[in-house]
Amino acid sequence: MARIGVLALQGDVSEHVLAMQKAFTGEVVAVRKRGQIETCQALVLPGGESTTICRELTRFGLNEELKAADAAGKPILATCAGLVLAAKEIEGDSKVQPLGLMDTTISRNAFGPQKESFEVDLKVAGLDKPYRAVFIRAPAIARVGKEVEVLARVGRAIVAARQKNILALAFHPELTDDRRIHQMFLKMLEE
Repeated sequence: MARIGVLALQGDVSEHVLAMQKAFTGEVVAVRKRGQIETCQALVLPGGESTTICRELTRFGLNEELKAADAAGKPILATCAGLVLAAKEIEGDSKVQPLGLMDTTISRNAFGPQKESFEVDLKVAGLDKPYRAVFIRAPAIARVGKEVEVLARVGRAIVAARQKNILALAFHPELTDDRRIHQMFLKMLEE
């Protein structure tokens, strides 16, 4: 039976665990310590506060394990702050040291502060009808590398992309009852 790990250092952990349990028949576990990542076939890097998550990754020694999971081709769903952490670089920010998993440059808080949070119907490549996406103090992808496929935009801002085993989103699929994004991620386990 496959196991999906949700990085549980800070942020939308319980929401991601619950959403993944609704979409997936295998085991979903909260990842908090060394050695857990290697027992998982796929990972979720949740939204939250990217500076705090970055600090906790270092404190718990999980940076290298996440990089090894990526190198092994394990599917990774990175949402909001997870998108920031997965990036190669962040525009104008030296507080967060991204993991460099995905060839992207991120603009943190691209849509403004928390009070500017919003919902929008997105056309997402691979989905048959629009997806109602929830954006909370969201980042955006400012630049993508050659191997990155853009999946959705809000205006000119890239808000969903895929590079090999990484599905990265600026929005929060765990906050809706629409499991199509989760199904898209779970199909990556079969590739």
